[in-house]
Amino acid sequence: MERHSETRRLKYALAISLGYFFAELIAGFLTNSLALLSDAGHMLSDIGAIVVSLFAFRMARRPATPESTYGYHRAEILAALFNGLALWLIVGVIFAAAYNRLNNPPEIESLGMIIVATVGLMVNIAAGFILYQSHHHNLNLHGAFMHVISDAIGSVGAIVAGLIMYFTGWYLADPLISVFIGLLILYSSWALIREALSILMQSVPKTIRLEEVQRTIEEVKGVMAVHDLHVWAVTSGIFTLSAHAVIGNGQDFHEVLNGIEETLKERFSIEHTTIQLETESREEMEFKGF
Repeated sequence: MERHSETRRLKYALAISLGYFFAELIAGFLTNSLALLSDAGHMLSDIGAIVVSLFAFRMARRPATPESTYGYHRAEILAALFNGLALWLIVGVIFAAAYNRLNNPPEIESLGMIIVATVGLMVNIAAGFILYQSHHHNLNLHGAFMHVISDAIGSVGAIVAGLIMYFTGWYLADPLISVFIGLLILYSSWALIREALSILMQSVPKTIRLEEVQRTIEEVKGVMAVHDLHVWAVTSGIFTLSAHAVIGNGQDFHEVLNGIEETLKERFSIEHTTIQLETESREEMEFKGF
């Protein structure tokens, strides 16, 4: 049910972004504004990001197979990484265009630029509001949300540049603010790329402390020690754990195992676990070299 809600939000945001992209693109050419054209290009990236996210959601719903035993959940992480890298590519295009205009800044119809950018800002705020409620819980959705927010920053920059040029006639404001927008996008998108790479590299999820997990398992009745502990995320909100737990001689294996699994589910929302139980006597034999 939650996935269907997230998909519906993405479709609403797509419809809003697609409608305004064409208006901003035409206005950018008519006013000869790089800030508007770069904002329109970023809006196009929003559309691409949302389409990629929708495709990833559809892939993630496919069931596991004998070849893909975890299913296709990682499609969402790949989509988030793609969206983050796409933002960097857009920034490169903005920087190249700004460099050319710094040497020869053209005259710009600033009033039209201000009007169109203001409407664009309202569109981005609407799309961002639609995606806001769910983006914290899903990295794929967060990638689309970051595109929309970065585009809102672009609209603010275009408004500021337009106001400066309208009142002062200083047309260098257009490429300079475009560079500033690009730097903000680079900064904001790095967190998305870093988190996607962290999941793909099977790092410990940032919401989980490995030491706390180990301590919690060792507090379960019958557990003496824990080693070879690994925790990673298959995708946003789906955590997996594997570990070896040493239990006291004579302990009930099933009782201890159930205690560990229930504790992990309750404390850390870890439902996928592979736990190998070892008795204390076996540990002593291995230590002595038997």
